[in-house]
Amino acid sequence: MSNKIIAFVMAGGQGSRLQPLTAFRSKPSVPFGSRYRLIDFVLSNLVNSNIYTIYLLVQYRSQSLIEHVRRAWSLSPLLRSQFVTVVPPQMLVGNDWFQGTADAIHQNIGLIEQHAPDLVVVFGADHIYRMDIQQLVEYHRQREADVTISALPVPLAEAKNFGVMVTNPQGRIVEFQEKPSNPTPMPGQPDMALASMGNYLFNTSTLLEGLNVAKSRGETDFGQHVLPNLIHSHKLYAYDFSQNRVPGVKPYEQPVYWRDVGNIDAYFNAHKDVLGLEPAFDAFNPQWPIYSSNYQGPVARVIGGEINNTLLGAATVISAKTKINNSIIRREAVIEEDVELTDCIIMDYVRVGKGSRLCRTIVDRHNYIEPGTQIGFDSTEDQRRFTVSPGGVVVVPIGKARYYARGSRGSDGPGYSE
Repeated sequence: MSNKIIAFVMAGGQGSRLQPLTAFRSKPSVPFGSRYRLIDFVLSNLVNSNIYTIYLLVQYRSQSLIEHVRRAWSLSPLLRSQFVTVVPPQMLVGNDWFQGTADAIHQNIGLIEQHAPDLVVVFGADHIYRMDIQQLVEYHRQREADVTISALPVPLAEAKNFGVMVTNPQGRIVEFQEKPSNPTPMPGQPDMALASMGNYLFNTSTLLEGLNVAKSRGETDFGQHVLPNLIHSHKLYAYDFSQNRVPGVKPYEQPVYWRDVGNIDAYFNAHKDVLGLEPAFDAFNPQWPIYSSNYQGPVARVIGGEINNTLLGAATVISAKTKINNSIIRREAVIEEDVELTDCIIMDYVRVGKGSRLCRTIVDRHNYIEPGTQIGFDSTEDQRRFTVSPGGVVVVPIGKARYYARGSRGSDGPGYSE
């Protein structure tokens, strides 16, 4: 049995806890790894799951995301139902921006009516994971559910930080608990609770009914309003994401990987999971690829030095006498002679000057690190100049001079991309 499905991706996240990486971009457009952005993971999951009608609802600081989607996410121009389209607040019935997740969908209810789908997927845009969404759809269909919510089992001690779902042994949701001090454990797993991942699958009629009721009450959010309103009148089920399997995952990887990178320390630590000979999350999976921009620049060039456990982006230049350990260097970066980098994330179009020493540092785009600079060694000095996370990660904000490392000295334009 096939179902007509459309997807809404909530891509308007402000990402205040990721400052200063979100000072000039929305959370879903924050770079990740050596070539991706956060938005690429949910979009790849949808496309790999054969869901091709995708609307991205954007709001805060969206231009960087819009440009990325325009360059990277052109599906088939010949098939009208295959697209990734950016949708800003339309303000058709008022002057308000999106007031919450449910309000964002309600403001675009005409798109649902236009496509008349059987099912509507509503997913977030800022997590690192792989998911076969068709397995969620099959679970939903088998249980004749009205709404199915993707859920992740978490230890009870951590569950107080999430929205928790209480289910009966068949998986039907009987109660929602918002960041409970004493979360109810899963049936048969007394040390675990089911935390909502914020990914929803609706029967279209149920979604429209829930949105209209919430709108009449002035309610705006799925988790706080729409879903609790539906729990007694409709069949809501929790889908255990830990049972999801995608092809091509290697034996050494975490079989089910999901990371919320909502703050600097979580974002920094997630990068460790893509490093190493046997990473917890291996980006190379031809059977379930992660798509991103079709970059046309040259490959990385290594002149000399010692490089250990490091990912290099395209068109990066590594000069002689460098020492780079446990780091990620994104595209069109230049690392000059005698530089030492340890546990660093160097983003696109950065040049690190000769003799610099950086440790546990994120350098955002378009920066020039002056020769001889030291970052990550003097906490007092780092806090005076930069943002330092509770875990001690130093973040150098996006460069105001917009220095493009791959261009010639004095260049005022990028080499091959935005």
